Amino acid sequence: MKKLISLMLFPFLIIPFGTRANENFSVEIEALTLVMEKYKEDSESRVELDMEEKKSSYMALKQDECNATVEVTEKTGLEVVNTESFDVNVCLKEIYKVIN
Repeated sequence: MKKLISLMLFPFLIIPFGTRANENFSVEIEALTLVMEKYKEDSESRVELDMEEKKSSYMALKQDECNATVEVTEKTGLEVVNTESFDVNVCLKEIYKVIN
């Protein structure tokens, strides 16, 4: 009987922990979404003559409750072709490209 009760209550113990993850990473998720939409538009508008397939990888670092830095790296296999950084204000939905 105790096992049956514990099996019934077990899923309810896990659910609150799973919902906190989205709250903790909401700034990074929103920043990545904004940059991916913008970067996809920019990359589609460019005419590429290269035959090699470039794959983009994204990394976001939270600065505060509204700001994050997103780094976009283009690779062809193991070779890094291009790296760009963006400062993103999630509250105002603004993206600023960082010039190195």
